[in-house]
Amino acid sequence: MTSEKNAQVGQAREAFQMMYQISQLLCTGLDVESLSICIRLCELGVDPEVLATVIKEIRKMGETAAQSKPTNLQS
Repeated sequence: MTSEKNAQVGQAREAFQMMYQISQLLCTGLDVESLSICIRLCELGVDPEVLATVIKEIRKMGETAAQSKPTNLQS
């Protein structure tokens, strides 16, 4: 790899780490892989606000499913 490519890779890693730190400070609940997917989707033209809404709705659906799941308690 050329030194220019190495510099670009280093800058991309640094930028991603900053975005991940911001994500953690904002308590988004996104892990590294999820954040990476969201960034790639935005780079492909997905509206970030729409993406955030979809993530919130999916989380709500997961919470609802978890709450309605019967617990298997035997006496």
